Amino acid sequence: MPYDPHAERDMQGYGPKIPQAQWPNNARVCVSFVINYEEGGENTLVNGDPAAENYLSEYGAPTAPSKPGLRNLSVESSYAYGARRGIWRLLELFREYDFPFTSWAVARAVELNPQVVGAMEAAKGEVGSHSYRWINHVEVPEEEEREHIAKSIDILHDASPSNSYPLGWYTGRQSANTRRLVYEEYKRRGLHHKLYDCDAYDEDVPYYVPAPDGTPNEHLLVVPYTLDVNDMKFGITPGFFNADSFYQYMRDALDTLIREGDEAPRMMTVGLHCRVVGRPGRIGALRKFFDYIKEKDAEMKKTGGGIWVTTRGEIAEHWRKVHPVK
Repeated sequence: MPYDPHAERDMQGYGPKIPQAQWPNNARVCVSFVINYEEGGENTLVNGDPAAENYLSEYGAPTAPSKPGLRNLSVESSYAYGARRGIWRLLELFREYDFPFTSWAVARAVELNPQVVGAMEAAKGEVGSHSYRWINHVEVPEEEEREHIAKSIDILHDASPSNSYPLGWYTGRQSANTRRLVYEEYKRRGLHHKLYDCDAYDEDVPYYVPAPDGTPNEHLLVVPYTLDVNDMKFGITPGFFNADSFYQYMRDALDTLIREGDEAPRMMTVGLHCRVVGRPGRIGALRKFFDYIKEKDAEMKKTGGGIWVTTRGEIAEHWRKVHPVK
């Protein structure tokens, strides 16, 4: 049997004493924006899937499984909006505010629109992997998932004008094998010491786990992601019902982490989707939040500290430097 990195659940973590993050320039909070680029990688008969996608579209929460063998052209078109228009609206906003971000890029989606990788890099974006397909991997056979992982790395690397490899990984709907398979593939390429994993939602700062392949004295850095400060809640119930509710939730989260950051600086992640917040009626929430960050950052710097808006790759690099494995 292969080594199981999830055999035991760690319910203690750092406990009541979170380590001092020591973010650059004494920032009390670092903020990581993540653009999920998924459109074209979802379930569709065009991709050889048995049924159409029924999750996270403008149709809201699915009431029944999609019927096998039938395309849902309306859902496909709803997804296409993210690739055709939403991504460009988001990139324009990030460029306007000069905020860096990370992208979880589904490699199949990049195959269909490869120009987005260069556009994201040009907008100070770090491109990480969201695997080859945007599907539920729980029942995907191990060898098929292994192939998807390798394929994803190659596609994203080939599409990168800077010749960059995706060093951050987030599958999302992962299998019990995902973390181990990803680690093994990066080790095969000699990149495992630079890899960081985001398939977790269980902390406010990064942490290490033992090597997922069971190798003694090796560790993997985990930079936890978020499902709560995430525009996906526009598509599930209960969730955000307009831009103001999303903005208020982001603002409340940041305010809490700023207060807690007086004792130990924290990390805040905001999950975004091109077909969701990239719509005209929702992107205003992001603009208002960008303005709020600028306002709070200027206010906090008067007394020392501030807000560090950065990529997840920079967070991982900082954490390895300041908090190396003991």
